[in-house]
Amino acid sequence: VQLQAFGGGLVQAGGSVRLSCAASGRTFSNYFVGWFRQAPGKEREFVAAIRMSGGPTYYADSVKGRFTISRDNAKNTVYLQMNALKPEDTAVYYCAADQIVGRTMNVAGSYVYWGQGTQVTVSS
Repeated sequence: VQLQAFGGGLVQAGGSVRLSCAASGRTFSNYFVGWFRQAPGKEREFVAAIRMSGGPTYYADSVKGRFTISRDNAKNTVYLQMNALKPEDTAVYYCAADQIVGRTMNVAGSYVYWGQGTQVTVSS
């Protein structure tokens, strides 16, 4: 599975950005796709996750009510709609995919496949 994340950029606080994570190489209909982010000097942290076959979505407390993860199976793509952005949301955002069998989907180490990351900068 190859993942490509894109859609980041510079946005003012309170603004919105939509990130996309496009997968190629194989179908990942039974995979989890997660979004993580890493700010300078900080560890990579979980943002949101979704199972491509359906079911609930998962969010970090810090983004609940502001971010929405969604999927388009026909396009093998997962989106992260980010609204009401804050300066503390500034980070490199990564998407990741894995079947997450016997592991925890909000832990970066549970994922094998990673995209290259896309920078989101929120100015105050």
